[in-house]
Amino acid sequence: MTAETAAAKFGIGQAIRRSEDPRLLTGRGRYTDDVVLPGQAHGYFLRSPVAHATIGAIETSEALAVEGVIGIVTAADLDADGIGTLPCEVGLNNRDGSDLTKPPRPALARSRIRHVGEPLALIVAETLEIARDAAELIDIDYDMLPAVADPVKALEGGAPALWDEIPGNLAFDWELGDSGKVADALARADRTVSLKLVNNRVVANPMEARACVADYSDGKFTFYVSSQGAHDMRDTLAGDIFRLPHDRFHVITPDVGGGFGMKLFLYPEYVCTLYAARKFGRPVRWASERSEAFISDDHGRDHVTNAELALDADGKFLGLKVETVANMGGYLSAAGPFIPTMAGCRMLTGLYRMPAVHVSVRGAYTNTQPVDAYRGAGRPEAAYLVERLVDAAAREIGIPPWELRRRNFIPEDAMPYDTALGLTYDSGAFDKNMTDALEIADQAGFEDRRREARRRGKLRGLGLSTYIEACAGGPAEAARIVVEKSGEATVYAGTQSNGQGHETAYKQIVASRLGLSPEAVTVVQGDTARIRTGTGTGGSRSIPVGGMAISSASEAILETAKVKAADMLEAATADIEISDGIFTIVGTDRSIAFVEVAKASAEDIAFDEGGDFKPPAATFPNGAHVCELEIDPDTGATEIVAYTVVDDFGVVLNPLLLEGQVHGGVAQGIGQALHERTVYDENGQLLSGSLMDYALPRADNLPFLTFRTNVVPCKTNPMGVKGAGEAGAIGAPPAVINAVVDALSDHGVAHVDMPATPEALWTLISERGAAQP
Repeated sequence: MTAETAAAKFGIGQAIRRSEDPRLLTGRGRYTDDVVLPGQAHGYFLRSPVAHATIGAIETSEALAVEGVIGIVTAADLDADGIGTLPCEVGLNNRDGSDLTKPPRPALARSRIRHVGEPLALIVAETLEIARDAAELIDIDYDMLPAVADPVKALEGGAPALWDEIPGNLAFDWELGDSGKVADALARADRTVSLKLVNNRVVANPMEARACVADYSDGKFTFYVSSQGAHDMRDTLAGDIFRLPHDRFHVITPDVGGGFGMKLFLYPEYVCTLYAARKFGRPVRWASERSEAFISDDHGRDHVTNAELALDADGKFLGLKVETVANMGGYLSAAGPFIPTMAGCRMLTGLYRMPAVHVSVRGAYTNTQPVDAYRGAGRPEAAYLVERLVDAAAREIGIPPWELRRRNFIPEDAMPYDTALGLTYDSGAFDKNMTDALEIADQAGFEDRRREARRRGKLRGLGLSTYIEACAGGPAEAARIVVEKSGEATVYAGTQSNGQGHETAYKQIVASRLGLSPEAVTVVQGDTARIRTGTGTGGSRSIPVGGMAISSASEAILETAKVKAADMLEAATADIEISDGIFTIVGTDRSIAFVEVAKASAEDIAFDEGGDFKPPAATFPNGAHVCELEIDPDTGATEIVAYTVVDDFGVVLNPLLLEGQVHGGVAQGIGQALHERTVYDENGQLLSGSLMDYALPRADNLPFLTFRTNVVPCKTNPMGVKGAGEAGAIGAPPAVINAVVDALSDHGVAHVDMPATPEALWTLISERGAAQP
């Protein structure tokens, strides 16, 4: 295959199938739980059955006497050996200027329990069954304390206090924007519209649960872990936990079966298994069970918000006021305070000219599992707030929701556009996305379909949402490419695939630059010994940042190869031009392919170059979702009958991979909107702690998607691509709930909180009387 053919067939913009899939679908994937080390022992965590209590004595002697038990680790052991606590990595200022207070999060509970499932002891045994049986023999003296699970109630006077040093359970009190401008906008508005919104708590539930295998020998740790970034894991373990040089830790992340943000972070189990491996001189493995994951994986969302929008007589937006209470759980997770503040709130202008915004966020400690990033990480919460509020305003004014949006969209010719919250949108055609989505969804024929549904006794609704998010910014990412004399290339990348298809995407970038076939390219991720640096995968950064680093490394190789090619062509280097991996003497037909230059190398390694990329700013993917659904008034059951998405992701690297990401995100957004409900009782007990009680969306709950893209190249990276991994989960919840409200509008329903379960909808319909055809 010629280089030109390789670039055309496999390069940028080609919908090639995932090269990972044959290996994964035939059982040849290697996940953390597949790792088996010689002499490994098994770990089991004894967890708190109560949400709030002080701990007296922990008696382990009977458990230690069980045959096959190797040892037991408690907080006293960790403290005695100087093991650090899990860090919150967020710097945050309260509105009064004070710094965020970060109480310690020990790997094992010390003297106080703050949520159900908090680990109390690690039992290490020859088998998991022995460890589990021994755990039942540990006797713990609990002194029960009152609990609070609701974040709003936690901030009320007289609520049970989780931390003696933190008054009123207030984790932080943060603000952004101009309160004076917003007060003025509300005062002079011709109309204001208000909504109270609950953004429901969700459990990530990746297909592969968390797992790890820890080993210690010759003074060094080797740690296999299902994560979203091996380097950050290594750095935190070395610096914050064990206080040892980084080179004492080798962290390996093999194949990962889903993460969704939840696997970004260091967890107590990782600290304890590493400590136990060193203490007992045996490799220690731990794998979460599904029910265990519900009470030990960090959860997502869980906000209560009051919002007020000011409009003038023409329906133009004047200002937005937002007050949010965000549940932090019993401890601050690694990025917990960042998600409801800086991660999401900057997006509260949406796609609109919004002259003034002020948002205040109060974080609340509650006796629940800590809350952190989940697909979209703050941006879905912001889009849900804005798009529900805009829809409510359109209904109150009495104009179509698309018309109110159109009056307020930032026009394409206004780019770059500085928002009231300090962001600069570099590109976007917002009106076109919405117009195309409505046309594809046949909005013009909807009322006929609604009438036909009424004749069948169904309530039909059409919901629209638009969204924009900031992603793919942040620190630099580096990559390295090694090309052998055979023409085969190995890419070393510090990002981490969790199932997105990075291997395929990175091969395409190399193919387009060097003119190689994908089969000639190998991608290595998730190994701190083989890859010098990496920031992992989160915030839709892998292609826009990691991919740019790979492109940079490819260009560096081409520049080096250009000198050799010039020599082989007997031409001056300045006279050589490069296109699709072909070196050509300018103005002639004399050329040579990159692979031929590599094969002419005198060394086994023909080229070895690195590249990096630091984004100057975030990318701003955006789009429009249209959801059409029917509700059965007799049961409250909802069926999504059509779903349309038109997105702008800039230049598209692989349309097939992209559509898969959007499908997955929309599925998770639909799950939050209609199905997923995390329920704690007043004593902090998780009532929805298994897949028997917590409803995930299934294939028969999901529609076929109609998906299109409008290409508006990004101006903040060389390839013009925008992040895409989280977009579906951002646009879907407001589109679905807007459709539900539209279906119920004849019954006087103005708002429905997520999840709009059959029970919730049936109750609303029953309270307002039977549907009238």
